[in-house]
Amino acid sequence: MAMMSVQLTAPARLALLRRICLSKSRTLTTARAISSPVTQFQRAPCRSPEHQTSISPHNSRQFSLTARQSTQPSNSPTAPSSLPDQPAYSPPTTGIISRLPASWIPYAELTRIDKPAGSIYLFFPCLWSTFLAAPMCTTIPPPTTVIGTGLLFLAGSLIMRGAGCTINDLWDRNLDPHVTRTRLRPIARGAVTPFQGLVFTGAQLLAGLAVLLQFPAQCFWYATPSLIFVAAYPLAKRITYYPQFVLGLTFSWGAMMGFPALGVDLLVNSAALTAAGCLYASNVAWTVLYDMIYAHMDIKDDAKAGIKSIALKHDKETKQVLTGLAVVQIGLLAAAGMAAGAGPAFFVGGCGGAAVTLGWMITRVNLKSVKDCWWWFVNGCWITGGAVSLGLGADYLVRYGREDEEEKDDKVVM
Repeated sequence: MAMMSVQLTAPARLALLRRICLSKSRTLTTARAISSPVTQFQRAPCRSPEHQTSISPHNSRQFSLTARQSTQPSNSPTAPSSLPDQPAYSPPTTGIISRLPASWIPYAELTRIDKPAGSIYLFFPCLWSTFLAAPMCTTIPPPTTVIGTGLLFLAGSLIMRGAGCTINDLWDRNLDPHVTRTRLRPIARGAVTPFQGLVFTGAQLLAGLAVLLQFPAQCFWYATPSLIFVAAYPLAKRITYYPQFVLGLTFSWGAMMGFPALGVDLLVNSAALTAAGCLYASNVAWTVLYDMIYAHMDIKDDAKAGIKSIALKHDKETKQVLTGLAVVQIGLLAAAGMAAGAGPAFFVGGCGGAAVTLGWMITRVNLKSVKDCWWWFVNGCWITGGAVSLGLGADYLVRYGREDEEEKDDKVVM
């Protein structure tokens, strides 16, 4: 019985072994046939279409899902960047923005709150027109009134500059990814959607309106038209080599606002209208000047992305153009002072200071260095803007003190 059991069991075992080997072979062949197309696609995603393995119907759904995942943009509605080998975004670790909650950071970056030079450039024309308008009032307002008006203008400048930057980034959301300096802006990298950007813009405009309503009522009608230029500037970069001129029309608007803010009616007072017009034109020239230096930081990327700028148009003769703009700025600034009846403090301190500081900047700036252009853009704001402000402020104080002494003399005589 034992012998019979061995004889019967051996063939059975051999047959069973053959069946197992054949089953494994068939299973392995089938698995390879099924997984081969997807595996080859995943291993060689950059192969040209004509060299890719065909996909069988039974695994086409799996391939379709893999393909969609591989081509889906990374949480961004904007065009993909054409700049290879660039570092990824990392949240700021220093400065005011680094102290904010993570969800606030993209919106703070939209306003450029960590780069206040733009807000100061917007503020200076407001301050200058306030200083220039104060002595033209029926009674020269005291320093407390002038300072209070200036602080309101500062708040408005911070808010409206942020709104302008957000509008600019909405317009440029498909261009910014192709420029090294702008590719990580919140909308360009997908941290803020266009709809969220629009909502945020509306909130900023409402905040700006709240500040504007603190001024006399006529200021509302003087300020509102500036929104046309705020919206038009990003479009100008697409159709003209002189978008800086449109930016100048926008950033210089405050050169007219100081007059109605202090109760001087530009439509009635012809001298004030002339002074405001000359000051406005002077600021336009100044804006084109400093933004031409700023544009040199992006001149290579702008050319590739099709963005127009005065720096691209006049690259070889930039210094000559800057010099011409400086002459125009100083000449119109002097004309504004003459119309307003300004004294020596203004012409020596304001006009003279502008001539010295602008000449120094134009001579020293290295237009081929991004770092140097940025330094002069940021510090030139304070250097030239500060010199003009000191001249205008000194002239206001001299004339205010003179009027105060005259009033005291009149009281003594009476």
